[in-house]
Amino acid sequence: MANVSAYLLIQTEVGMAAKVAQEAGAIPGVISAEDVTGPYDVIARAEAADVDSLGKMVVSRVQLIDGITRTTTCFVVHL
Repeated sequence: MANVSAYLLIQTEVGMAAKVAQEAGAIPGVISAEDVTGPYDVIARAEAADVDSLGKMVVSRVQLIDGITRTTTCFVVHL
C-alpha cells in the first residue's frame, strides 16, 4: 500500500490534453488522470511508497510525456 499520494497539476500544449491524460494514466502508480478546464489541462492522482519514489516517477515518467509544458506536484497531507 502506498504511503504517499499527490495530485499532479499538468499544463500541456494546445490540443494535447487528452493524449497526455491517456499516457499519464497508463503509468504505474498513477491512479487517475483526467483532462479538465481551467489553468491546468490535466489533473492526475499518483501514489508511491515514499516522497522520493513519487518524485522520481514524476521526473522520469510523467514529465517525459510529449506535449507537457509544466507540472506542479501537490502532496496530500492529513491534518
